[in-house]
Amino acid sequence: MTVNSPQAKATTSPLVAASSTLALVHYLDRQGVLDIPTVERIAGFNKNELADPDLRIPAERHYRLWEHAEKVTGDPAVGIHAGQVVDPDRMGLVGHVFFNCDTLGEAVTQYVRLHRLINESVILSFEQTGEQAILTWQADTPGHYCRQDMDRTLAAALCRTRHFIHPSIVAEWAEIAHPKPGYADEYQRLLGGPVFFGCGATRLAFSSHHLSHPIPHRNPYVYSAVLKQVNAVLARLQSRRTFGRKIRRLISRQMSTDRIDADTLAKQCHMSRQTLYRRLKKEGLGFHELVEEVRKDKAMRYVASDHYALGEIAFLLGFSELSAFSRAFKRWTGMAPAQYRARHLNIDNGDAPE
Repeated sequence: MTVNSPQAKATTSPLVAASSTLALVHYLDRQGVLDIPTVERIAGFNKNELADPDLRIPAERHYRLWEHAEKVTGDPAVGIHAGQVVDPDRMGLVGHVFFNCDTLGEAVTQYVRLHRLINESVILSFEQTGEQAILTWQADTPGHYCRQDMDRTLAAALCRTRHFIHPSIVAEWAEIAHPKPGYADEYQRLLGGPVFFGCGATRLAFSSHHLSHPIPHRNPYVYSAVLKQVNAVLARLQSRRTFGRKIRRLISRQMSTDRIDADTLAKQCHMSRQTLYRRLKKEGLGFHELVEEVRKDKAMRYVASDHYALGEIAFLLGFSELSAFSRAFKRWTGMAPAQYRARHLNIDNGDAPE
């Protein structure tokens, strides 16, 4: 079977490593529900092509395949169950880098640095707050949030870490971006700590002391060879995303001005507004969506950190008044800024949110 390759569209759509898609295909095969023609039509590649370690497919296709997986398995928690399968022979390149690092802390650092190779449509960040280490997954747009894929990401992160590094590692708490599903109790059993749903982003916290855990059976030769390969792929990816990152920085810098204007930013880049729009479009980005993204990300960080009063945050983000900021924040996160701040302060202090 020959499938038309969507790879030519790679510069206008966020991509996902084909190894992630292939892992889902293998899971469907194990469940006895693999319909190869349907899967190949959704993925846009034939099954053999998905085995290419350098192949990447549009995120939208990958997420449609997850919807198909839930339908054919009849399992709403298909992401959690697929993520619990640990198969060293089917890990992608980033997985091989992760589990050949010296310590879990080094592995987490590499995981965050290389995450764009796994999924360009989700931004992964890492922070340490007191005695906690926190990973945060944030979809670049609401349309790129996939409940099943996020479930699989969390399950795979915990189960692989327990399998390869230390079986006692549990989450101290987790926040999940999607609403509470009917299978909510499975998160508690999987993660080990309290789980909260309908949050602004997906966050996983664990004790910082785990970061010093050495990784057993690591192979420095494998690490060196695979890291060299993934660094080359990452360099190619970053080169085509450079312009979008530059505009994000300019937007962030000017966020507190009266108005973020495309014409002004275009002049700073020595180009017309039309050229600015066209170059962003080549990276699958829109100017107004980018402004909203930056404003939302900064708002969530400022509100959670408690370094600024809410009125100050509204000013820093370019809102004319606090009420306008509060309405926007509730639209982004589903809760008022004060409620969001209280929840994060409670979590940082070790208390469960109300």
